[in-house]
Amino acid sequence: MSPDQFLRTLSKQPPEPVYLFAGPEAHRRIACRAALLDKVLPPDEREEGYVRHDLDELSLAEVIDDARSMSLFASRRLIVVTSAESALPRGRAAREEDDGEDAPARDGSAAALAAYCQDPTPGVVLVFDARKWEFEGDDKAKIERLRKFYGPIPAVVEFARLSPQDARLFAQDRAAAGTLRLGSAGIDLLVEATAADASRIATEIEKLALFAQARGGKVTVDDIAALVPNAQETTIFNLVNALARRNRMESMQLLDTLIRDGEYLPLALTFLSGIFRMALAAREQGLRSTQDVQSFFQRQGVPMWRARAEQIYTASSRFPRETLEEGLQFVFRADRDMKSARVDDRIVMEDFVLRLTR
Repeated sequence: MSPDQFLRTLSKQPPEPVYLFAGPEAHRRIACRAALLDKVLPPDEREEGYVRHDLDELSLAEVIDDARSMSLFASRRLIVVTSAESALPRGRAAREEDDGEDAPARDGSAAALAAYCQDPTPGVVLVFDARKWEFEGDDKAKIERLRKFYGPIPAVVEFARLSPQDARLFAQDRAAAGTLRLGSAGIDLLVEATAADASRIATEIEKLALFAQARGGKVTVDDIAALVPNAQETTIFNLVNALARRNRMESMQLLDTLIRDGEYLPLALTFLSGIFRMALAAREQGLRSTQDVQSFFQRQGVPMWRARAEQIYTASSRFPRETLEEGLQFVFRADRDMKSARVDDRIVMEDFVLRLTR
């Protein structure tokens, strides 16, 4: 189930005896854990009833033994078990599992978990929390192993990272709750600057709301660019556009803006390299729209929100293939020069701009 489904279900019925929380997203996990704590334990019972374990420090069998034990001081308990990934078979057992053999069934702790789920202790809610792995990309196989190992647990809450669209809706809701007036462009920039991370979006909106109190809650794109870390990427993309037009003067002015804003130039070069590489890939794949770009890179497991897809599509349509390839060669040269003995990163970047706009 999703975090929203979990919260709706929890508001209408008693909690399940055992949960698996899986996925890396932190903001909604905090809300779900707080709601579960409120549901299970009143404030005066939390000191004795709220228990935290870490499977990096205890075995799964020890955790199950604790859940089986009746407490003398608390009639109800919420036990949160972090690092749930650490219980998975390793070494030979993991290889046997991958080969299709029933390794978890022979593991005593896995059998104990299955037995506990069949006959849980009354008054105890047990939560296994696994947050290390993503649901897509390189971690997908690991998540499948996690699901298989914790298969006896019927109540699984998945904390996937927000999609770009979900992040926009989340930002709009948080802004409205904080009486913050953000236009569509401001929302896009905020989502992009925070990489669609819910925790960062919530933090930055709180900060922007305080800043905008004396202005009736209104915040401009320039305010976001000045106050939100990483919003300088917008300036970097403007630099990409200027380079595409071979506008040397504007490119130099934008480079000067980045330097005055304190941008770390090797990081800016890395961002430029990413734009060139993905724009070249978009050209090679014949992608003809922002939606095509977003869909293609998401299928490859690359996080891609709409504003970034627009940047990549714009770069792929404005730069000829030869210029993109040449730009990557200049990026390599600039990166090499930045790592060698040099006078200043600025000189290296100015040389990069001059070569690409000649």
